[in-house]
Amino acid sequence: MRLLVTTRGKVVTMASHDEFLESVGADILIHEGRIERIESSGNLVEEYDATGISSDVRVLDVGDRAIIPGLIDAHTHLIWAGDRSDEVGKRLSGMSYHDIAAQGGGIGRTVRATAAASLDDLRSIGAHRAAVARRSGTTYMEAKSGYGLSTEAELNQIKAAHEVGLLEGLPGVHTTWLGAHAIPEGDDETTTVERLLAEQLPAVIEQGLAQSADVFCEPGWFSLESTESLLKASMSAGLSGRLHIDEFVDGGGAALAAELGVVTADHALQSTPNGRQAMADAGVITGYLPGTPHLMNLPMPSISSTPGTFTVASDFNPNCPTLSLPFAASLAVHHAGLTPAAALAAVTTSAAQSVPRRDGLVHGELSVGAAGSLNVLDGATWESWCLSPGHDPFSMTVVDGIPTLHENTLHPSPSVFGVQGV
Repeated sequence: MRLLVTTRGKVVTMASHDEFLESVGADILIHEGRIERIESSGNLVEEYDATGISSDVRVLDVGDRAIIPGLIDAHTHLIWAGDRSDEVGKRLSGMSYHDIAAQGGGIGRTVRATAAASLDDLRSIGAHRAAVARRSGTTYMEAKSGYGLSTEAELNQIKAAHEVGLLEGLPGVHTTWLGAHAIPEGDDETTTVERLLAEQLPAVIEQGLAQSADVFCEPGWFSLESTESLLKASMSAGLSGRLHIDEFVDGGGAALAAELGVVTADHALQSTPNGRQAMADAGVITGYLPGTPHLMNLPMPSISSTPGTFTVASDFNPNCPTLSLPFAASLAVHHAGLTPAAALAAVTTSAAQSVPRRDGLVHGELSVGAAGSLNVLDGATWESWCLSPGHDPFSMTVVDGIPTLHENTLHPSPSVFGVQGV
């Protein structure tokens, strides 16, 4: 059955770095997960009524509510177990990330909890979190491993994330291997890198589920030399390259990202202007994760002055437990100089460049042939998508043609939607 979403409100079909397409009113027809037609408001409704085949079409009239494309979260750590909420007190007392890790906290604590979880546990955790992300408008997401560290545990994380992405009605998932997230207890960097290259990377390639490789390139974690070795091997094996860089200090990660030609280099809080420019010149996306500096009380970067393409993502992880792109975008708008339009581009078309769909469909925009994913706002102004932190700004999210009505909204949705919240 086809899905026909009709609105008399504003519709943003494309928000990009250099283009913004907006109309008033639209009928959007979705069939088999793709947008089949887009017409002026009411045209397709009348057409299907006139031809007498409306029984083959499910019509959702959203009144004058605005519509924007489905959102794409370009950086998450979706699959992990445990809870590190009690570490906030240590951070507030002045302890550093390194200090907490030295006491058995930080990544190592999550690694131990994740290792104790079964594959079924990890799938269940991931599916629940993907449904939470959908309530905030996410229709596709990147998901990293990195809380397993051992080969078996890393493969389980990748498998769980991949299988969550196959669940009907939930956001799709682009899987990333982040075996180089931390040095396991009792190991050193050299031994860890050797094992990753000799054992874990071949196992990841044989499994065939990961699409990208990532490295936590930061002094005290993985050096520039180790990062280069790991990413060159991964990219030669067919994985696309991603990086965590310059989160705590300028460690030269931006220059390395430009040299390697990775798809995206994320965090970049301490990257120099020259480093950012080098990335832009090399076509490397700068990935901003404003929730992390917000929750860790670090300075917020000036996102609006970034050269080249950039994304805004949630960075969902034990230290930043939010899957809300509207919240991340609200921080970027109110504290980092972005307009709502620029923020929307950063989580749609720019994010689509960072996170391609496995099936090759265009996403992050509303166009014929693109993925049938969109968000219906609570009201008539699309700008409200990033202006209500703490509340879901959407009445409904459609993922590949499957609609879900939301309950956590500031304004109740009309019953005429005929969609049950799940």
